Parts: sequence; C-alpha cells; structure tokens
Amino acid sequence: MARWQPGATQRLVVAAVDLFTEQGYDATTVSQIAERAGVTKSTFFRHFSDKRELLVAGQETLSRLLADGIAEAPSSATPLEAVAAGLRRASGAMGPTNREIGPRIRAAVAASTELQERDALKSVGLAAAMTEALAARGVPGPTAHLAAELGVLAFKRGFAEWSEGDSSDGEGLADRAVAALDDLRAATSSLG
Repeated sequence: MARWQPGATQRLVVAAVDLFTEQGYDATTVSQIAERAGVTKSTFFRHFSDKRELLVAGQETLSRLLADGIAEAPSSATPLEAVAAGLRRASGAMGPTNREIGPRIRAAVAASTELQERDALKSVGLAAAMTEALAARGVPGPTAHLAAELGVLAFKRGFAEWSEGDSSDGEGLADRAVAALDDLRAATSSLG
C-alpha cells in the first residue's frame, strides 16, 4: 500500500490492535505496526508519538464532541440531560470500525498495565472536557464533576455493550450510552 493513500491513522490503529491481539502489546514494535498498516515508520511518527497513543486515537475529537453536545443542549436541560446530549453527539462519530475493534482494544488494555494507565488518563481527559462544558453552562463544580464522571462511565458501558452486541439488533451506541446513564442515575438514588 502506498504511503500517500488516505486513512493512514485508521490503518495504523487497526494494525496495532491486530498485532497487540496476536502477540501482545510489549512484543509489538512500531516497525511492525507501520509495516502491517502499509506505511513507513516515519509516517507512524507523524501520526503518533508512540505505540501507546494508538489506543487513544481520536480522544481529542471525542472530548470535543462530548463538550459540544453538552453546550448545545437546551438551556432548560439538567446536568445529566446535558451529558446525555453530549453522549448522543459523540456516539454519532463512532462507526463500524470502532464497533469492530472495540472488544480487541479492551482485551489489549486488560493485558497491559501500561495501556491500563493510558486508558485511565483518557477517562480523566473525557471527564475534564465534560466538566468544563457543564461549568460553562453554570453548573456548580462538584455537580459538574459528578455528572461528567457518570457520563464517562455511561459512555464506556454503552460502548462495550454496543461493540460486543449484535449489530442487527438496531440499538445504536447513543441508545446504549444514554440507557447506561439512566441506569447510573437510578443507582445514585440508592446511595443514601
């Protein structure tokens, strides 16, 4: 595959996930990822600073979409209704490739302490973006932070169910993420 062909970022992510699944994260080199993706090693480094970054590709976009959805929610929306709007907006950016590689990414993360740490940082970044968007709507700090954390949990749970579920069931990621948020809202009422 010629290195000028479009889609290098996506090809690199898919190649990395495949290799991480086949031989483990630690045994996979940047050169192997680049070769599998059909690009040069220098092209890899134009897209990613290291192989850990492959599994958080798109985090900035996801953070922005979550924040944009929150910002665009009706002014009468409660904090969790605004978070639900963010979840819907971000879910619209997830396509078949995201669904296909989701379970393999989770398996790679589960098998590597280094990737677990990077995944935790991703969650912090997503929560921070939503917290800022909620604060901009006038939501008090602790409430904004709690709503954002629930949003991250809901997105992760919805994504896991969506990517592992039957694609013919007609239920999309947004439906699953918002349902997870509703479940979490109900669970908080039992905390006392």
